[in-house]
Amino acid sequence: MFKRLLVPVVALLTLVAAHAAETVLRADHPDRYVVQRGDTLWDIAGRFLRHPWLWPEIWQANPQVANPHLIYPGDVLNLSYLGGRPQLSQDGPRIRERDAQAVPPLPLSDIEPFLRRVRVLEGDAWKNLPYVVAVEENRLRATESQYIYARDLVAEPGQRFAVVRPTLVYREARGRHPRTNERVDFERGSPWTAADSIHAGPKPPRRAERILGYEVMEMAYAQVLRTGDPTTLLIDDGDYEVKAGDLLLAIDEAPFDLYFQPHAPARIPDGAEVMATTDAPSVSGRLQVVAINRGARDGVANGQVYSLFKPGERIRDSVRNPNPNPFRDSRREDAWVTLPDDFAGHLMVFRVFDRISYGLVMESQRHIQVRDRLQAPYAL
Repeated sequence: MFKRLLVPVVALLTLVAAHAAETVLRADHPDRYVVQRGDTLWDIAGRFLRHPWLWPEIWQANPQVANPHLIYPGDVLNLSYLGGRPQLSQDGPRIRERDAQAVPPLPLSDIEPFLRRVRVLEGDAWKNLPYVVAVEENRLRATESQYIYARDLVAEPGQRFAVVRPTLVYREARGRHPRTNERVDFERGSPWTAADSIHAGPKPPRRAERILGYEVMEMAYAQVLRTGDPTTLLIDDGDYEVKAGDLLLAIDEAPFDLYFQPHAPARIPDGAEVMATTDAPSVSGRLQVVAINRGARDGVANGQVYSLFKPGERIRDSVRNPNPNPFRDSRREDAWVTLPDDFAGHLMVFRVFDRISYGLVMESQRHIQVRDRLQAPYAL
């Protein structure tokens, strides 16, 4: 009796495993792929998987190689099956050039400025920072090989500092969502300057408002030549001009993590939303950077992939209530309806601070805007 039951059970399990493989893999997936220069981990995952964030489910790190999770140009990836489940592995150890660079998770050209130049100051780290008071010959801007003069800087000759420019202070406050009229947390970024760090600071938070962080952008690096007040520094490295009002910070020796895998988050932080977009009120295409209002303390980590949803608007039901009456409708719940959230795209997190993070839009079907909501990766 048991043997007769075992056959259909095994057949059923085999069918389920095969279905799972079909659900995970692309219909046109290769069985073998040679990694090319210019590839990203997201692109490679997309060659095999319908949803690249499922990469950890099929990747089998090779224990025979150092840093088994890293993939390099020239590596050969082979797709096989174990118990009906797909798995991807690389051929045995191969000789690589000493300076060979592993495949990055994302295109570096699109995120490099945010990896190397953007920093977020948290807590009281922004208060009373040293600042540039002038540049040589009273010019408006200084570039490499020119002098700058800083106040409130305690340093020794030869010390180097990063010259940074204040950009945005991110705040979170309780209020009504402008599109749905719900009572929710909302975010905004407003400019701040060196004067804020010296005097009273940005406008004091209102009740139920909190500061998430102070964003700065690295402009250049400078070396102390003569101490005093002001201190004289020489700009010895920099791609951008320095001006009065820029701040000085210690150089971040290990500013970012470059090698991580795309994966789904274990949970979605409460109230996670887009809090800022780059250079415009909305971003329309893929490979655009956005800031989100949650960070490491909320469980956000590099490589996490989220779906972005546009909040459904709260509208008056003109079909059920064809004759609008503002006094009556304001008191009747059935006169209003909130539309469902609409899928807008996917993003992958690549830089995480304590309270905020930066992500790159990997796919978009709608314009990405501030207050778009983060949800678990959505399989179309």
